[in-house]
Amino acid sequence: MMISRVTLLGHKDHGKSTLIGSLLISTGSVTQERLNDAKKISQQLGRQFEPAYILDSFSEEREGEMTIDITRAQIKYKEHAFEFIDVPGHEELIKNMMSGASYADFALLLVSAKPDEGIRDQTKRHLFLAKMMGIRRIVIAVNKMDTVDYSEARFKEIRKELVAFLTKIGFQKKNLALVPISAYNAQNLIKLEEKMPWYRGEPLLDEIVSLSTKRRADKKGALRVILQGALEGTDMLSGKVIRGTLSAGEGILLPPRESRYTIKEVVVKGRHRKRATAGENLALTLAEPIDFEPRGQVICGLGDDLKATNRVNAILFATKKLGEGTKIKFNGSEISCSVKVDNIIDITSGDTRQGSEIEPLGAGNVTLDLSKVIVAEPFDKLQEMGRFVIYDNGGFAGIGIITS
Repeated sequence: MMISRVTLLGHKDHGKSTLIGSLLISTGSVTQERLNDAKKISQQLGRQFEPAYILDSFSEEREGEMTIDITRAQIKYKEHAFEFIDVPGHEELIKNMMSGASYADFALLLVSAKPDEGIRDQTKRHLFLAKMMGIRRIVIAVNKMDTVDYSEARFKEIRKELVAFLTKIGFQKKNLALVPISAYNAQNLIKLEEKMPWYRGEPLLDEIVSLSTKRRADKKGALRVILQGALEGTDMLSGKVIRGTLSAGEGILLPPRESRYTIKEVVVKGRHRKRATAGENLALTLAEPIDFEPRGQVICGLGDDLKATNRVNAILFATKKLGEGTKIKFNGSEISCSVKVDNIIDITSGDTRQGSEIEPLGAGNVTLDLSKVIVAEPFDKLQEMGRFVIYDNGGFAGIGIITS
């Protein structure tokens, strides 16, 4: 059974841990021992039982009512399996949020319906980041509907604002689903709630099942293999097929070199193969010797117009102000660069404005001048060859996607 990974996005107070706890209980995916332990802890704290206690692993999380690390929970439902990744919603741990999102197939956004909570800047920041991480499908759970007397008007208000923002930053309506829920009361999670008869959609987990089956198209097209290095003590190169098919005996190019190379042998999982296809890790031998460092190099087919460059345009999300010593990590290689900010992106609206400096937890359109050439493609064309991480003075400073 294939497991679909789902990352939860949203503000820290909007009920992500409570939702996963309720899903674990509702689907019978939690052991009685762990459930009893959670109930015991709630008694020790003198509080009413909270489903989030099932998920939170540390006593300080339960006492502080804040999830402080990425937590994973597997849930089985109708012959489907999901791994829910509960990521911190507070800004101080946004780096962890990006780590969680980067391993997700699609996202589940939680938004509280309470008037004093609702859609926050951080809600939109997480959606903006999800777009940059390559997430294309989102289920939106409008939580705490019990606190607004299951108001249809409140649900529609939130839906209107979120759909407008999501479509503006590039999401398609067909890849969005919105469900009103109460995570605490387990309402509209696996069956529809009578108190919300105006809702005509499916329960939350059914919407997740439906959206998770909308897989991305197979990575067909021009050959792309990213090399990861040389295998020690051999003349073999390791890499991953990002798109297309690589076959033994095939002629290939390694831009920016104009020389042609020939694939002598292909090995996948320790076995010689005639070919390797998209998604597979492989080892390969070239018939001709190479005189360059293979790590980060890209294999393409003969006649391909793939170009190498030392200047790219990109969208950059920064976790701090950038200064000296800026580097990007791209396809396994670290490359020094200079950053010119072309304009600032307001990640709460999607609009741009003039500006020359990106504030922490902000974004902008930038031009990167690199210390060496790279082979890259726009993120929207091929995600694996259009995403990078940026460092400043040795520390993590943000992520970026190449636009041209």
